[in-house]
Amino acid sequence: MSEAEQTTLEKIHAAAKEAFLEYGFKSASLRSIVKTAGVTLGAFYGYYDSKEELFEALVGEQYNHMMECYRKAQTDFAALPQEEQLEHMSEISGDCMTEMLLYAYEHLDEFKLILCRSEGTRFSGMIDEMVEIEVKGTQDYKEVLKALGRPSPEIDPRLEHILITGMFGTFMELIIHEMPLEQALSYLNEMRAFYSAGWMKIMGQN
Repeated sequence: MSEAEQTTLEKIHAAAKEAFLEYGFKSASLRSIVKTAGVTLGAFYGYYDSKEELFEALVGEQYNHMMECYRKAQTDFAALPQEEQLEHMSEISGDCMTEMLLYAYEHLDEFKLILCRSEGTRFSGMIDEMVEIEVKGTQDYKEVLKALGRPSPEIDPRLEHILITGMFGTFMELIIHEMPLEQALSYLNEMRAFYSAGWMKIMGQN
């Protein structure tokens, strides 16, 4: 890509970020974006096939990184010997949430787009994807508890889904409100303590 093409692409990205942050993906006008960028629609289609592809260019890397970070934490935890899972469950979960929060704070605009302005794109389902991964991890952990002679009482799947969705919603609120990082980290620790105690109670492990 030539220097001129790179400059044009940067102008498109800057105009798109501004428009998507203000209006959201569905309401942002592609014609307005390219006009603000100082290019024609024809020139735009030389870079992207659609408005959604443009949105993905702005947030795809950050979305994928966050999801991979979370999936890796789940995979690493499941790979631990069963006894170590019992000992380190809260620690590993906390480290993962802290890492995700720090990463999100390095890319606040991108995560504001994902969390608040992505309706109409695949990115709007981020929390739902995380919830499904966590539900699977919770079921697997219950099997570990059973194997260790510490079985968990049955949990209504609907309640389980609601509680996990609430947990991720709470976590994402830390990002959405853009509070000072030190305060967000403090709130994260309080949130972890709250949910950990609740899950231990529900699972009959306290």
